[in-house]
Formats: sequence, structure tokens, C-alpha cells
Amino acid sequence: MPHDPSANPPGGLRAAPAPPARAVRTIAVSGGKGGVGKTSVSVNLSLALADAGHRTLLLDTDLGLANVDVLLGLSPKFTLADVVAGRCSIEETLLTGPKGLMVVPAASGKRHMTDLSPAEHVGLIRAFSDMQHPLDTMIIDTAAGLGESVLTFSQAAHEVLVVVCNEPASITDAYALIKVLSRERGVARMHVVANMTRSAGEGRELFDKLSRVTDKFLDVNLNFLGAVPYDEWMRRAIQRQQAVLQAFPASAASLAFRALAQKIDKWQAPAMPRGNVEFFVERMIPGAGAAA
Repeated sequence: MPHDPSANPPGGLRAAPAPPARAVRTIAVSGGKGGVGKTSVSVNLSLALADAGHRTLLLDTDLGLANVDVLLGLSPKFTLADVVAGRCSIEETLLTGPKGLMVVPAASGKRHMTDLSPAEHVGLIRAFSDMQHPLDTMIIDTAAGLGESVLTFSQAAHEVLVVVCNEPASITDAYALIKVLSRERGVARMHVVANMTRSAGEGRELFDKLSRVTDKFLDVNLNFLGAVPYDEWMRRAIQRQQAVLQAFPASAASLAFRALAQKIDKWQAPAMPRGNVEFFVERMIPGAGAAA
């Protein structure tokens, strides 16, 4: 019979004190422009973190064109649209994906979901405080563009990843996103992920190009998190409705996502609260499991 860890050990010795509580780390993945592979980055980064031992939740907040569940081959019964309508709780939307990844799906093709008021967005964020599942990390896959949901969900996260690829429109839109989050929402630090790069140095060159402009015109701290190479295995994984980490774990893209997860694993623990709307403002969990 397994020993009850809460009971005193033999010999009258006291059990070791519980590890200190820590905040759930929340990371918003944004990109400004559509088509930069933002959702693929969200899905595969979430799986890389789950595979490394993080209790990870992937939240799809593309409230009009949701596709996280499609990329993972999952069939949701409830979505965030049902939560907003009061038909279910956040807990009831949870799906279990590969490697134990938890997924909260959004609703695809629901036009009214793209017109939620700022108060409704805040209410959705605060609903997560009622979740009972132990978590280390939550990845928030945002929509394309600069809509209210993108800005509010990014503002509510501890960290923001900006996905950019080597296209003029992608760089321009990424700068626009960084500018609005910095000037209007008070986000002072963001991380850049270069996606679909064709060479080892292309990602760093993209980051340098973006940071030269932000250094000149914005008061924001940009960090280069890393690059994900263009990989034909990624396209094949999408056709299978699987993440590339799941379908082709030895591919170049999979190795890159694991490297990104390793960097995130070394980040300093998040400080909470900042004084504005945030995911899990009052949520603290025991420090068991992998460090986040």
C-alpha cells in the first residue's frame, strides 16, 4: 500500500514542508499577419512543453476561425462560445491531446464571437481562475490582426511571443502589433520567433531587422527566442491532422520546437499580479512537477 505523503513518517519525524506555490505561466502567441504559422507554433510549442513534463494547457482564442482542434484531430463537444453563452464551464470544454496536453477549443464560424465587448473578454479571462486542474504553463493562441481579443489576451498573459516570417507584410504587421501592445496596453517585453526560415542565419537577420525599428521608435524590450526552419514534414503532419512533434519527432522543425521549450524552461518564474487584467491573477499552485 503506498505511503500517504501527508502522514508523518516512521520515527516521529515530520514530513518535509510542501514546495512553495508558484504562478501558472501564461504565454500569448501572436503575429499580426495571418499565414505566418502562428497556430502551428502554438500547438507544437505546447506539445514540446508537455513532453518536457510541464502540465500544459493550450487555449485557442481565435474566436472566429478556430483551428487548434483541427490541427490536433480533436472533436470538441463544447467551445469557448458555449462558455460565453453560459452553457458550460471552462472545465467542460477541456480536451485531452497527445502527451497529456489539455486543450480549450474556440468556435469556428461564429461571427458573434469576434464581436465580444472588452468586458466579455475580461470575463472570459477571469473564468480561468475557477479552473481546478493543476497547471504549470498555458499557451494562448491568438487570432490574426489587431482586434480586441488579440490585444486583451496578449495583455493578460505574462509573456508575448510574436511570430514573424521573411515577408515584408509579416515584418510590417509584427511591428504594428508590437507598437500597439507597447503603447496602448503597456506590454514592455516581447519575444520573437522567426518561422519557416530557410537558413541558420535568417531568423537572427529577421529579428535584427525588426529590433532596429523598435529600438528607434518604441520603448520595448525585444528578445530573440529562436527560429523554426521551413520543413516539409510540417506540411505532411498538418495533412495528417497531427502536430509535427507527434508525427515526425526527429524532424528539423520538431528539434527547433524542443529548443524553444528548453529556453522557456529557463525563464524566471512569473511575478504576479501586475495590477491589470491577467490570466490566473489569484491562482497559485503547488510547485510539484516540472519547473516552469
